[in-house]
Amino acid sequence: MYLDIWQFLGGLVHWLLVDIIGAFVGWLGFHGLEGWLGSPGVLNFVTILLVALIVFVVGMLISITLIWQERKTLGRLMDRRGTQVGPIGLFQNFADGLKVLVKEHIVPEAADSLVYNAAPVIIIGTSLAMFVTLPYSPGFYVSNSELGVLLTLALFGIVPFAVLLGGWASNNKYTLIGGMRAAAQIIAYEVPLLLSVVGVIILTGSLNFFEIVQWQQENIWLIAPMIIGAIVFTISMVAELERAPFDLPEAEAELVEGWGTEYGGMRFGLIMMSEYARGFVGSSIITLLFLGGWDMPDFLNFIPVGLWFLLKMFMVFGIIIWIRGALPRFRTDQLLHLGWRRLLPLAAINIAIAIVFKTMGWF
Repeated sequence: MYLDIWQFLGGLVHWLLVDIIGAFVGWLGFHGLEGWLGSPGVLNFVTILLVALIVFVVGMLISITLIWQERKTLGRLMDRRGTQVGPIGLFQNFADGLKVLVKEHIVPEAADSLVYNAAPVIIIGTSLAMFVTLPYSPGFYVSNSELGVLLTLALFGIVPFAVLLGGWASNNKYTLIGGMRAAAQIIAYEVPLLLSVVGVIILTGSLNFFEIVQWQQENIWLIAPMIIGAIVFTISMVAELERAPFDLPEAEAELVEGWGTEYGGMRFGLIMMSEYARGFVGSSIITLLFLGGWDMPDFLNFIPVGLWFLLKMFMVFGIIIWIRGALPRFRTDQLLHLGWRRLLPLAAINIAIAIVFKTMGWF
């Protein structure tokens, strides 16, 4: 069963405002209010608010699930059980969330309060906005943009700017250094990240996630011909997410907590949750671009396509967790060397391979 979320919620809002509330206020004699509730502007505004609320709730739940997955996976990699509060450790995240919720939030006295408070809003807002740009099955989506890939990667590019703002506005040398490190790191890996997608665009001829997945359904999953691009994209995405071994902007040993040192309370909790929300988006992009999205072998067609997509996404995020547990943190020179002198040439080679495949008509 396929579901256009926007159309479904639009119908739900129309039913609530017009058929239920509108009929009630009309019965009371407020006919002007009845007409106002049924106007397109009000219906669209309420629908957008409802979509935003659902995206926020779903984003937080997915983030909690990914935190649980990381804790359990790292525990097994380190020969321990991981979190154990509640059934299979599921309640630990809720306990931590409650603890963070009651913590006091203190703004540094010399901080630029406007920018200091705006940075987390930008980070959280853009992280959750990317949920809207992704399709999860042929009919389970909010937006179907012809430039969906470009829009999603553009939203990814806003977060480092907010990180730099937060590090600078906190008026702390550790946060400033963390913000500068984040800027240098993101610039070094943003270029190979974008170039690794060019090969996908050349073969499929589209920036639309649906058309890219459809091309893979009709031909082959792009991880086969674009294996170099898939590797470059995955490594660059890990760096974009500032996860180990690319977590230098938040290095606890020398920067306390990096650019987020001065953030506490629920602001810190939401920033951490947004990192896992971006982890979900990054894993989903890899799934859509290189692993066929919701495409599956015929013998597995009894599995719902949305569930199959999520299984792939969790597998990709599991690999990212495995990388964190296996590799130590890079030094700054090693990190920049890998981005500029290794991944960038590989991304260019991947483009050349895509051009050859397209010219020869092999795909």
